[in-house]
Amino acid sequence: NHVLRGNGESVHTIDEIRSYVGNGMKKLMERAVPGGAGHPDFDRMFAEYREYYPSHSRIKTKPYDGIIPLMEECKARGVKVGIVSNKQQPAVTELAEYYFPGLTQAAIGDGEGRMVKPAPDACMEAMRQLGADPAKTLYVGDSDVDALTAKDSGLDCVLVTWGFRERELLEQQEYMDIIDKPEELLKYI
Repeated sequence: NHVLRGNGESVHTIDEIRSYVGNGMKKLMERAVPGGAGHPDFDRMFAEYREYYPSHSRIKTKPYDGIIPLMEECKARGVKVGIVSNKQQPAVTELAEYYFPGLTQAAIGDGEGRMVKPAPDACMEAMRQLGADPAKTLYVGDSDVDALTAKDSGLDCVLVTWGFRERELLEQQEYMDIIDKPEELLKYI
């Protein structure tokens, strides 16, 4: 909305933006900008967004309730935790360090030639950094894109209802379980 407003375009509601999120920054902008990639100023607006977001990534951002205690319990049990996101790598690194200091061992975002989710690239890099065995790795996500990412990566998947997609959409995906509270994840550790 910051970029749209600055370019004289109409802004979107939170629910509209929420429906655009999940397939990376470029797809978000294609969905948000009138006319998408065909807009005459799309490339410039997309460049503005890529420049703006990393230094503004914490606006209205915080860990979901119960996530920090869950991650602390994972650490206490010796479970390695990685983050896989379609956000730009600098923002993913900064957010992981700020909100989860010492609680993650990998934080992988869009960058370094990786394809965005649902492509398996980021998952494969996270598992490489973690030294993880795919047969013993659980993918936890909150969207249809996450379910596809897990499938494309050959990983078991648990979907969570506290994210940005509704349960009805999650139930249409392939998954091991859908959970409503972070502590429910402990039964899989």
